[in-house]
Amino acid sequence: MTRLPRDTTPPAFLRLAGNRLRWQILQELARSDRRVRELSDALGRPQNVVSYHLARLRAEALVSARRSSADGRDTYQCLDLGRCRHLLDEAGAALHPGLAGGDPVAARPRAGTTVLFLCTGNSARSQMAEAFVNASDTGVRASSAGSHPKALHPNAVRVMGELGVDIAGHRSKHLDEFAGQRFDHVVTLCDRVREVCPEFPEHPCLAHWSIPDPSLEGATDRETYPAFERSARELSDRVRFFLHALELEPATTEVN
Repeated sequence: MTRLPRDTTPPAFLRLAGNRLRWQILQELARSDRRVRELSDALGRPQNVVSYHLARLRAEALVSARRSSADGRDTYQCLDLGRCRHLLDEAGAALHPGLAGGDPVAARPRAGTTVLFLCTGNSARSQMAEAFVNASDTGVRASSAGSHPKALHPNAVRVMGELGVDIAGHRSKHLDEFAGQRFDHVVTLCDRVREVCPEFPEHPCLAHWSIPDPSLEGATDRETYPAFERSARELSDRVRFFLHALELEPATTEVN
């Protein structure tokens, strides 16, 4: 699959707000309209320096200057919060389509898209990711496997059950079961399996989510349960954004 060309220029809002003084000006104006000398006093910077940065912000229509109706000699600097929100949405979309102001949960990817999740044991992380995708009712079909499969971990079953997703009937599978099969996406969930991930037909889009094995964070199931909860939350978030990215993905385009 080919990769869409990306504009590597930082979005306008990030270029503007990335300057420390301009960010401080934006913060002040977000709280109250200010005169230049008030901004200068609040920020402890010379008026000419503050005026220079205000001019940069006005050039991008983030700030406007309004003559005081009480004293025509004074001018108030006013921040356009609506434009800030618009530019922040644009900046988010430039980083990831799921940050474009929409709801990742509402994503509707191309039906029939296939994804394979891989980890070492196929006992927890990849099983949970598979289940989150298949429970999403988006038409994306997920599978999972491991390089050294072992029995499904009871904490994975328990934590997913508390989230309303039943994986009790799942079985662990070796990645060799999927050798030669075509997938649109292959996602590795642990650093070890990433190093041994085999090649799949037709060059699927590859992604890596470095998620620690929750079963190693304690000696008993009771001790490791909080780690399983944390892993489930992270996987739920990642899957939602992943599905949102797929929604905007052409049939032969990589988004990861």
